[in-house]
Amino acid sequence: MPPRSLQLGSGAAGGPGAAIGEEHHPKRTPQRTGGSRGGPVGLISNWPAGSQDLTHHVRMISIVGMVMVIGCVLGGYVMHHGDVGVLVQVHEYIIIFGAAIGSMLVATPMTVIKGMVAQAKGVLGHRPGKQDYIDLLTLMFEMFQIAQRSGLLGWEEHINEPEKSKLFSKYASFLKNHHAVEFMTDTMKVIVSGSAEPHDLEGLMDADLDTQHGEHAMPPAALTAVSDSMPGLGIVAAVLGIITTMGAIDGPPSVIGMNVASALVGTFVGILASYGFMGPYAKAMEAFAGEEAKYVECIKWGLLAHVKGVNPGIAVEFARRSVPTAARPTFEEVETACRNAKSSG
Repeated sequence: MPPRSLQLGSGAAGGPGAAIGEEHHPKRTPQRTGGSRGGPVGLISNWPAGSQDLTHHVRMISIVGMVMVIGCVLGGYVMHHGDVGVLVQVHEYIIIFGAAIGSMLVATPMTVIKGMVAQAKGVLGHRPGKQDYIDLLTLMFEMFQIAQRSGLLGWEEHINEPEKSKLFSKYASFLKNHHAVEFMTDTMKVIVSGSAEPHDLEGLMDADLDTQHGEHAMPPAALTAVSDSMPGLGIVAAVLGIITTMGAIDGPPSVIGMNVASALVGTFVGILASYGFMGPYAKAMEAFAGEEAKYVECIKWGLLAHVKGVNPGIAVEFARRSVPTAARPTFEEVETACRNAKSSG
């Protein structure tokens, strides 16, 4: 016997709540420990989950972290009576960062470098939040409703030219995500053609997701490789400084000392850039790529549930359950959004 939740309702009566069934029971609120979103999932789960709020918090923490690195290192140096002016050795920076950029150009395809720039901006930019997922789930619900009323051919006007679709234009956050738009529309075209069974369609979507995952993993890996080379390039700059110092070994001690200090700045800059900035930022890029991947994966679970024949509300619930807990909308929030979309449509 199929589960009770799939027996109740036809999905045509409204949002996910109506799709699951009109037989309502008194709502029971589960006891939650460890945050307003349930479970000890860390501080991030207690942040406001709206897209702009989440993006603002992540951006602020990243900036605060970088400021702390600079402030603590330079602050401790000054407290030790160090002269900050000694650290300004332009020739050392040219040697280290110039060699790092050159080696990156040798080892990294231009497409990966472009992806690195995009992901580096993305870390401090917009990332999928609760409202983005509500929009995505509501869009899928409306598309599933169209298929239920008009058949799969009702999708064609929307998936052939999504940028001109009145339905898609209601969800600007989705249209801005080109990977998600392409993934959804291409998969829906396969569904419309009727040429793939559910398990074959799942394999097709997994192949697409695996390809995207591999491509999105390359920019952080490239930055990590550059980060790993920075201490060595710092040593190169230091050795060159020592060579210069040895050429003036018969000079006064103050000059020799300044040359040695200048050489050691190269080692300092290389190590600090590697472990204080590039390495952590590469990890942040990995996290950003993972969040983008989860957004697209949410589409997979909704479409897969739909082709298996479940009603629109249940299909959307399958997709909602795949959303990361830090950005996951509640059942009631999705139900309300779907009901509003249906009443306005």
